[in-house]
Amino acid sequence: MDAATFAAVFIAQYVAHSVGDHWVQTSTQSANKGQAGWTGRLAGARHVATLTTTKVALLLPVAALLSLHLSALGLVAGLGVDAVSHWWADRRSTLAWLAKVTGQSEFYSLGTGAHPAHPVTAGGKPAAHLGTGAYALDQSFHHLWLLIAAVLIATL
Repeated sequence: MDAATFAAVFIAQYVAHSVGDHWVQTSTQSANKGQAGWTGRLAGARHVATLTTTKVALLLPVAALLSLHLSALGLVAGLGVDAVSHWWADRRSTLAWLAKVTGQSEFYSLGTGAHPAHPVTAGGKPAAHLGTGAYALDQSFHHLWLLIAAVLIATL
């Protein structure tokens, strides 16, 4: 594996992940992807489709400009593994389950009214905050799979 190729692929995918997860994802996809049944599954699939399209749209120009030699197999394997893992985590109940079995349930609930030390206003209502434990665990889970995807893309 060429370390420079891996680094370029990872950086492009990391940036594309952030753009696709926060700018491209629609409010409807975000609100519905964790719902039970087909409503949630399809919203998650639509989100992953636009996210993967964003990753391809950013990676291919980077690869061309830097003369990276990426195989079709590596791209399909890496983007496929990333897409499946992203869809799985974004179903929400699955990531909550993973947090539970790894002893991270309390952190998962951080920033919500369910957390034992949740912030409150002077009036006793939940206070505004900048994120939750669930969001932090979601993003770190995605970053792990971005790393795995970048290795696959750069080595296959």
